[in-house]
Amino acid sequence: MPLQGITVIDLSRALAGPYCTTMLADMGAEIIKVESPRGGDPSRAWPPFEGEHSLYFDSANRNKKSVAIDLYTIDGKALLTRMLENADVLVENYKLGTLDAMGFGPEVLRQINPDLIHMSINAYGNKGPLMTRPGLDQVVQGISGLTSVTGDEDGSTYRVGLPIVDITSGMTAAFAVVSMLLGRERGNQSREASTSLFETALALSAFQGQSALSLGVAPTPQGNNHPSIAPYGAFPTATEPVIIAVSTERHWSSFCSVIGRTELADDPRFSTGRTRSLHRQELTELIEEVLRQEGADVWIDGLSAAGIPCGPIYDYAQVMDCEQTRALDMVQSVQRSDGSELRLLRGPLSVDGVPVSVRTAPPSLGEHTRDVLETMGICPEQIEYLENSGTVQAGTRVAATAGANQ
Repeated sequence: MPLQGITVIDLSRALAGPYCTTMLADMGAEIIKVESPRGGDPSRAWPPFEGEHSLYFDSANRNKKSVAIDLYTIDGKALLTRMLENADVLVENYKLGTLDAMGFGPEVLRQINPDLIHMSINAYGNKGPLMTRPGLDQVVQGISGLTSVTGDEDGSTYRVGLPIVDITSGMTAAFAVVSMLLGRERGNQSREASTSLFETALALSAFQGQSALSLGVAPTPQGNNHPSIAPYGAFPTATEPVIIAVSTERHWSSFCSVIGRTELADDPRFSTGRTRSLHRQELTELIEEVLRQEGADVWIDGLSAAGIPCGPIYDYAQVMDCEQTRALDMVQSVQRSDGSELRLLRGPLSVDGVPVSVRTAPPSLGEHTRDVLETMGICPEQIEYLENSGTVQAGTRVAATAGANQ
């Protein structure tokens, strides 16, 4: 794998940081997740649960090792120092100043390992009036403008149904880590990178943000309609709604033919993308009248044959069991340390045409503590001392099978 041989010390919790390190793990990096012996990553306690297992935690921690160390003890700090000496990357999403308070500020990290890449993810960035505030996904969705464009056309706003800011911040951080590794390989001296939930969320604004920036116009919620392109959105049929995306003039001409309204193609109200957007309401009413005459499957087949993007609105139970998901081997089975089976989504990448795999299940707390400490050259007697003193916690582990497709 491209990142095989890269060691990442992961001090992150919850989602943004773990999502970053999961992406790095998918590409072959060794991720050593350092957790507190007192409960570990807080997301281990978050629903939904399967028995005693948090599926929230499981969804973002595949292909990692867990080491439980109390970093607020002298021995714990010494262990982390030894781990960082031989690592390539440190990822953390502490509140600004926390790592310094723990004794691992930038200067200390450079002394420990001059080649260590430090990736920091925080809430609001490294400067500004909000820099010291705590922040979580939905709070940042609101303050970044994302919530203001998500909701019904009547002006009601909603959070995005997934923790989109955490997820995309993790992706941004993973991109930064790989960029820094490449730069290091080519002689670049930069070793510190950072992003924040606020910066990532604001960057997601794309053309919506650009409208506010250039025109002074604050975009509003558009429900299931695209704010710029028409017809593009969810449309009712005789059965269930379908998503239809007519984004080019060729699509528009083909769409008019499929629905049997060829005269609309040359109607001056709808002849260009700009006029279709201006007359969106009139166009929507005409289209809905036609689409209600047939079921969703009929329209999806006809529009797909004409090269027009369209599809159903699945819930997650449906999409996990759909033919396309199975064809891509997206769902794979692994065995947890307690012997229970877990079906997980693999990462969304392929290398040389081969999809990345779920090699190991998300680890139990401290599952790999002994293995990692032994690899560091710490003798069994010292490990026992560290366990008895409460500095580390070592879990139990059984051999696991990985990579079995759905």
